[in-house]
Amino acid sequence: MAAVLELVAGSYEQITFGYQVKTDEKEWTAKAEFTHHAHTASVSAVAASERFVVTGSKDETIQVYNMKKRIEHGALLHHDGTITCLEFYGTSHLLSGGEDGLLCVWSTKKWECLKSIKAHKGHVTSLSIHPSGKLALSVGTDKTLRTWNLINGRSAFIKNIKQNAHIVRWSPDGDRYVVVMNDKVNIYELETATVTGTVANPKRIASVKFLNNSILAVAGDDETVRLCDVEKAKWVCDFKAHETRVKTVDSVNVDDYSVVVTASNDGFIKMWKIHLKEELESPTLLGEVNTSARLTCLAVRRTSLMQQQITEEEAPQATISEELLPELLRTKRVRIATEEVVLEDESKPKKKKKKKNSGK
Repeated sequence: MAAVLELVAGSYEQITFGYQVKTDEKEWTAKAEFTHHAHTASVSAVAASERFVVTGSKDETIQVYNMKKRIEHGALLHHDGTITCLEFYGTSHLLSGGEDGLLCVWSTKKWECLKSIKAHKGHVTSLSIHPSGKLALSVGTDKTLRTWNLINGRSAFIKNIKQNAHIVRWSPDGDRYVVVMNDKVNIYELETATVTGTVANPKRIASVKFLNNSILAVAGDDETVRLCDVEKAKWVCDFKAHETRVKTVDSVNVDDYSVVVTASNDGFIKMWKIHLKEELESPTLLGEVNTSARLTCLAVRRTSLMQQQITEEEAPQATISEELLPELLRTKRVRIATEEVVLEDESKPKKKKKKKNSGK
């Protein structure tokens, strides 16, 4: 069964773009699926799971979209400051980080904030969840790398680093991780928690993505994407991806190759085919789409063609109040205000219930 890719990109212009890409054609074409203007400031982060897409913004909100029903699910209002990073763990949890130094753990079942952790003294700049779901890493503007036990929501380890890091990523097998500081990638082994190698990019690094356990795609403040072998700590391939700087990179594995998706300030989203052999060759361009916007962030979703057809047939023209209100009112931690889902802060002590209703 042919796979269907969905590309979701955020922009400085406050708009989120969605495109559907069918992979059974020789030249892949991205068909516009939706544009959404839910934020009042630039979109700073995006993440996608099997069912949901979330976007974070400088307007301090996280917008949630149900991609199966094709409806807005509401807004999560917990952070005080720009949302800097978002990451799903499977279908059950979402982690968010912000300029307020908070790391929040959300349940996607009822969109409750299960845990709100003061993770860094400054901003949380990046987070990454271990493949096991038991650990998370975060870096911030307080020059620390922190390991979190997600079972109890407590700090497991704090490592002081020489300068502020702005990206952290686990490898797919969870045996190593990388920490990015300006133009350098430090490669760590989990077992020893020590740096096993460092590679330097010609420009400041904007985004990284593991294509497999050993190959890391690196995009920086130029038009080139470089591939690094993290086991050998050396560059193994590079290619010109855009006419201006590459802002973000993501990937998905299809059949026996990897599809690297890049987005740039030039407005283009491009899809590249890379065979991850021992001797890496320059990738071939599968297809591209021009959003005519200054792109900031990107996420790739993969669904089966059958699932996509079911989604299209069932897609309701429902509003939040019609579709979601009965479900949301069943949980006592959620209140509805100005047609947005506002989740209460569970980290604060709960007030005793009063029999008499407050007349709001």
